[in-house]
Amino acid sequence: MQKLSLAAAGFDIPAWCLGTMTWGTQTPAADAHRQIDMALEHGIPFLDAAEMYPVNPVSPETRGRTEEIIGEWIARNRGRDRPILASKVTGTGSEVIEGGAPAIDAARLRSAVEDVLGRLQTDVIDIYQLHWPNRGTYHFRKSWVYAPPEDSRDAVREHMLDVLTEAQKLIAEGKIRAIAMSNETAWGLANWIALAEANGLPRPVTVQNEYSLLCRIADTDMAELCKLEGVPLLAFSPLAAGLMTGKYAGDVIPDGSRRSHRPDLGGRITPRVFEAVAAYLGLARERGLEPVQMALAWVRSRPFPVVPILGATTAEQLALQLPATALTLDDDLLAAIDAVHKAHPMPY
Repeated sequence: MQKLSLAAAGFDIPAWCLGTMTWGTQTPAADAHRQIDMALEHGIPFLDAAEMYPVNPVSPETRGRTEEIIGEWIARNRGRDRPILASKVTGTGSEVIEGGAPAIDAARLRSAVEDVLGRLQTDVIDIYQLHWPNRGTYHFRKSWVYAPPEDSRDAVREHMLDVLTEAQKLIAEGKIRAIAMSNETAWGLANWIALAEANGLPRPVTVQNEYSLLCRIADTDMAELCKLEGVPLLAFSPLAAGLMTGKYAGDVIPDGSRRSHRPDLGGRITPRVFEAVAAYLGLARERGLEPVQMALAWVRSRPFPVVPILGATTAEQLALQLPATALTLDDDLLAAIDAVHKAHPMPY
């Protein structure tokens, strides 16, 4: 398994990651544990979780259950090499925390880290991420109505210094190994990096944003930043919330699917999306490829550091995805994919 260097933190990560967001709702613990074993067998010792997981639905009653399921696997497998663990502190406003999640500051970061260590039954979190910035985000289909934040530049940077300073303390205490971002902008990540370097504070090592054949917001400024600054993009929803499997083709909603819980797939169902999906599925069929594997291999083919986060409700779904780790797309196919993208840009 190819690895990507996190030079600022002094360790490497695999080029693929296993997502966990349905573990505890749609995915029972036994199936989740089987998925961890399968990922390890395929050379993917890297798990990504979050304080607010599981999803579908997100609920205060289940908050942290995904981390607990991972912790149960760790406890059961003492003596076995532990996977690299990434998790996230919930962003401001989320109702998964009663009264709405507070803004992320030094105290909030510390309390979240200390809570998750207990749920994961481990001494250290390898990569701890801010789930989204306090000032808001244009991700999750908010780019269509995005307005820059009202916060002043100085206020945003003061907050960043506060968080980075606390992260340095948590690293020194051995509670986390690295700090990272999620649902960030290029401007935001550039400022986190610049402030860390100017003040001798821990540099963010990754950024986790949505990225797939159907969601390519990261292709320009973020791609340049990730490449030149050596910050891998952890690509969530690389199968576009299941759209690239073809199971929703014809606008159907299979029982028990993610769409059965969220019919609009978080804003991904639009008048144009099924035309784009059909074009990619047709291209995969022409080349004799499984569409899921083509979509995942494409993410790894990009000219900047990207780690696809595999997401499967069941172990059977994961088994269909894992062969993508050994698939390389040829130049002709990549050019054909680019042509489809130009014909069907930003379908949601």
